[in-house]
Amino acid sequence: MAGASLLTLLDDIATLLDDIAVMSKVAAKKTAGVLGDDLALNAQQVSGVAAEREIPVVWAVAKGSLRNKVILVPIAWGLSQVAPWLIMPLLLIGGLYLCFEGAEKVIEKCSHAPHHAGDDEHEAADESLSLEAYEKRKVAGAIRTDFILSAEIIVIALGTVQGQSALDQILVMSFVAVLMTAGVYGLVAGIVKLDDLGFYLERRSRNQGILSVLGKMLIHAAPRFMKLLTVVGTLAMFLVGGSIIAHQVTFLHHGIESLVHLLPDMYMMQSLGLIVAQSIAGLVAGLILAVVWTWGKRLFSRSQTAE
Repeated sequence: MAGASLLTLLDDIATLLDDIAVMSKVAAKKTAGVLGDDLALNAQQVSGVAAEREIPVVWAVAKGSLRNKVILVPIAWGLSQVAPWLIMPLLLIGGLYLCFEGAEKVIEKCSHAPHHAGDDEHEAADESLSLEAYEKRKVAGAIRTDFILSAEIIVIALGTVQGQSALDQILVMSFVAVLMTAGVYGLVAGIVKLDDLGFYLERRSRNQGILSVLGKMLIHAAPRFMKLLTVVGTLAMFLVGGSIIAHQVTFLHHGIESLVHLLPDMYMMQSLGLIVAQSIAGLVAGLILAVVWTWGKRLFSRSQTAE
């Protein structure tokens, strides 16, 4: 009798795990769109860090990302049970913050001299920051940005399991959270070490053969690739933030859809049009917020001086 009960229990567990696997697969597919933006954003956050400190910094951000998700999973589930109407406004605030952060990067880039390799360390020194403090600032900024992207991933995952039991919802969100964190930061660690792989291949081949050629290509391509990721990461802020805003602001959502429908009836063209439109919406929103923030700071400083 006890054996039969045990077999029944094991069968129930196997069925539950099978259901979780299927739902997690669906949730992972739906959140995969955010994965590319998450990857670009976090890879560019490591730019300016000393080569020997890249992996420790990536690891620190990965741990922060995991903490973000540990916080977000129960909060998202709790809000979905108590106040589901609060999830989207909070997500909208996060999207606006991403746009604001991206706009600050653009304004900083446009208002200063061209940025050269190593400038980040010089800036850190100019601000009398130790390397440790500089790294902490970079990590803190990356974790803040990750919090918004993690929130979007968790909300999308939650949306795929609405109507399921509480246990299923929590397990699926947790599985997707761990999978995305491992996937993103594993790839980021690989990207930042491309040049080291190039040097390794060059040494291993003793400057001869195809491995040597591949090593040289990686050594020369890695810095350019990181610069490209810096640009892509900033654009991703506007794309993710703009898409969140567009989905929450009805008139903007319909306006973008109308513009996209004017394009030729081709999936690639309309998808590209949607990406461009949402990115522009994010850029405009970010610039407006940046201007308001700057004016607000000036007014506050004047009032403080007047007193």
